[in-house]
Amino acid sequence: MPKISVEVPGELLADLDTHVGEDGKFVNRSEAIRASIRKTLDLLDEIDDRHGRFERAGIGADGTGGESADDELVDTGDTDGAAGNE
Repeated sequence: MPKISVEVPGELLADLDTHVGEDGKFVNRSEAIRASIRKTLDLLDEIDDRHGRFERAGIGADGTGGESADDELVDTGDTDGAAGNE
């Protein structure tokens, strides 16, 4: 698995840490960050789908789309530059 390095503001890291550990939702920071990235990407895919920017060519084996080698997003050619704007 590739590793990345990012700078994170202290208050964001402190907030993240409240959700990590024995009493938290995540075992460690890496798990929490991966889950957050997955959720953000799923939301961005939904926004793109609503705006007709992409069509889903396949659905992931788990039904969420995006985790399978058979899953492919097809660019429909929308280049208005409004990615992420609702």
